[in-house]
Amino acid sequence: MNARGGLGKYGEDLAARRLAAAGMTVVQRNWRCGRTGEIDIVARDGDVLVVCEVKTRRAGPFQHPMAAITPTKADRLRGLAERWVQEHGGAPPGGVRIDLVGVVLPRRGAAVVEHVRGVA
Repeated sequence: MNARGGLGKYGEDLAARRLAAAGMTVVQRNWRCGRTGEIDIVARDGDVLVVCEVKTRRAGPFQHPMAAITPTKADRLRGLAERWVQEHGGAPPGGVRIDLVGVVLPRRGAAVVEHVRGVA
């Protein structure tokens, strides 16, 4: 795994822990849908299915992770969520929500993990 992949996996591990600490159940990680893309984390929040995009950045001059969800990215996530639901028996009673977890890794100290619900 390259450094970028390692950074992403670390951020996804932190995100999965944050979601679990918030009472969610992680159902699947890194679900791939052919060339369409990947869902970083699929979780349950009560009777809601949560498709979670994780963005990890090192602190510095880079764009904040929360700025990474463009309209194009949101459309792609909605399409991936639809595919996941189709392949896994349909939508749960509470529907589907798309969340974002942004992880910023400072030079020193603990990572900053921010969870935003319903971004797309």
